[in-house]
Amino acid sequence: MNFRTVIKAAENRQMLRHDDGVMLLGSCFSDNIGGKMRGGMMRATVNPFGTIYNPLSIAASVRRIVSCERIAGMALFQQNGVWNSYAFHSRYSMADKDATLKRMNARIAEAHNALKKCKMLVLTLGTAVVYRLLATGEVVSNCHKVPQHEFAREMASVHEMTQAMNEMVELLHEFNPELRIVFTVSPIRHIADGLETNSLSKASLRVAIDNVMKAHKDCVEYFPSYEIVMDDLRDYRFYATDMVHPSEVAVEYIWQTFQATYLDDRAAQAVARCERVTKRLQHRPMSNNVEVVERFNTDTATVVRNLVKEYPYLKDMDELAFYL
Repeated sequence: MNFRTVIKAAENRQMLRHDDGVMLLGSCFSDNIGGKMRGGMMRATVNPFGTIYNPLSIAASVRRIVSCERIAGMALFQQNGVWNSYAFHSRYSMADKDATLKRMNARIAEAHNALKKCKMLVLTLGTAVVYRLLATGEVVSNCHKVPQHEFAREMASVHEMTQAMNEMVELLHEFNPELRIVFTVSPIRHIADGLETNSLSKASLRVAIDNVMKAHKDCVEYFPSYEIVMDDLRDYRFYATDMVHPSEVAVEYIWQTFQATYLDDRAAQAVARCERVTKRLQHRPMSNNVEVVERFNTDTATVVRNLVKEYPYLKDMDELAFYL
């Protein structure tokens, strides 16, 4: 008897080489998969503005990246002793206003240059629930713990999300005609507003994505992260202890499926080898013996040099610079 509904990887597209640029935007699930890519030493740019959950804010972020629109000083506001932008995650917020602006605008410029060279953009939609700033009508990416009475909380309509994402895809296609756009729905459950709202939200996202795919068949596709967790794994043992986020095992399973769908054979081999080197770089010898530590570092340097010899484009990676 078959006790699982297995979601098989689509026929391998052989779409990504190991040295191709990839950008991931969206919910914290983008950070999960982006972290896997970086562990495999792929050229992945992950959430340059920080975590973004709703498609309207993701579309606005893409517009800012494409246009390289800088954050103006007047757009920042002070909250809890730091300067914030509604377009950026709080990880960019600092006590010094000029330093905050410099940091944010540097990320915009870096993302603009990276996206221009990217082969793939992965967009992970987390929720259709948006927070609209009452003073301006702007849908914010992050509320920064501003009092809730300053926002209107609402569910974006399928039409509104479809329109925003269609315009975004058209802009991206003009900016980088070779870019392949992969949508996915985050398997992370947004349960603060109740499971009923979460179900409606995820369904709305999926319908909106399908609408966009029908309008842009040549450059848009869907990867079933949500379905893999909900219908294939389908067990609480594949969740973290909060029962909301996928476990490390679940993330790894999805990552393997992603590789089988998009990476060419050489890229998959390179990722496997680079993952082993990454684990070695993260390891610290459990010894105070200077000779043991030096021997470990010497052996690591040899491993890194052999890796770069086979994959010369890795020589610019910051993680490897110490050993080269």
